[in-house]
Amino acid sequence: MSVNLVKGQKVELRKESGDTLNRVIVGLGWDEADQKPGGFLKGLFGGGSNSNSIDCDASAFVLQNGKLMSNSDVVYYANLTHSSGAVQHMGDNLTGAGDGDDEQIVVDLQKLPQSYDKIVFVVNVFACRERGQHFGMIRNAFIRICDERGTEMCRYNLSENYEGMTAMIFGELYRYNGAWKFSAIGQPTQDAKVSELANRYR
Repeated sequence: MSVNLVKGQKVELRKESGDTLNRVIVGLGWDEADQKPGGFLKGLFGGGSNSNSIDCDASAFVLQNGKLMSNSDVVYYANLTHSSGAVQHMGDNLTGAGDGDDEQIVVDLQKLPQSYDKIVFVVNVFACRERGQHFGMIRNAFIRICDERGTEMCRYNLSENYEGMTAMIFGELYRYNGAWKFSAIGQPTQDAKVSELANRYR
């Protein structure tokens, strides 16, 4: 049975049988909110147009001792598979249209080298400054963790007002006393690019 998490809540990830997980699927989703033409949101960041669909990009930072040690440890649309083969981005969704997950990242927990202790999942609005777009223009954003069969174990729905925020630290997987846990973070930022988010962990 899936657990609905609140901001800051942590949960240990195990199969319903209690057995240790081998792989998890991290699903991230969002929808574009209805915008009124000519509203005050138009050009919020200095003349950008809101006529474009909002393109959100999910990324995973694979950390050692809580730090990002190399650019190769950033898994995103331009680097779909981690060098260990344990973290794989399933591809970029350019619009967020449709139901269910918009982007998925698969993590092989058993394959990930012991030197990596945490994986942080983030989403940023692509070309946010040029397009004048932000998370206040997005609704129904969530992150969920599923087992290897696709059964949802936990979900965190973002429900706060993120007006003017252009990126989001959704949550993180981390090792603790030999087990894997998930923490719902939900921290908005004004970072414009994946590289700016990544600098927070260097």
